[in-house]
Amino acid sequence: MPTLRAALLGALLSAATTGASALVNLVLDNWVTPGKIGTVFLLFAVGGALAFPVGLFAARLVSLGRGREVAFAATFVGLAAATIGLTALLYALQYRSYYAEWHAPVFTLTWGFQLAFTMAVASYQFVVLGIRLYFPLGFIALFAVSFWFARQQR
Repeated sequence: MPTLRAALLGALLSAATTGASALVNLVLDNWVTPGKIGTVFLLFAVGGALAFPVGLFAARLVSLGRGREVAFAATFVGLAAATIGLTALLYALQYRSYYAEWHAPVFTLTWGFQLAFTMAVASYQFVVLGIRLYFPLGFIALFAVSFWFARQQR
């Protein structure tokens, strides 16, 4: 298990890094809606904060008793997958809440299909449009954290 200090500090740094990466990309793309920029920044920051402890735990679990190369790869893949996955989930939940007004009553068969397909479409849309916001700052930070974690392995 990651220590509480490492998980909290890493979550804060991850939130700052992923949020800043999204913010820089949106500002450079000349988005004209500051409110939407703030929403996207917050979405990426919360996704990064939630993903760090999960990704670090997965990396430690996979790399336990193995070499530095495995630790680096496990951290890189674990943190990338957790960050993208949890941020996509948050995006899909926000997407779902927007369309909930036009969906069938809760817990009906139609509602279940609408929920599943809305979440699938939102996840696909995030993968296509959202992952680019992690580059280059998020990718550099991911590489640095993976390198740091590999050096911590004994």
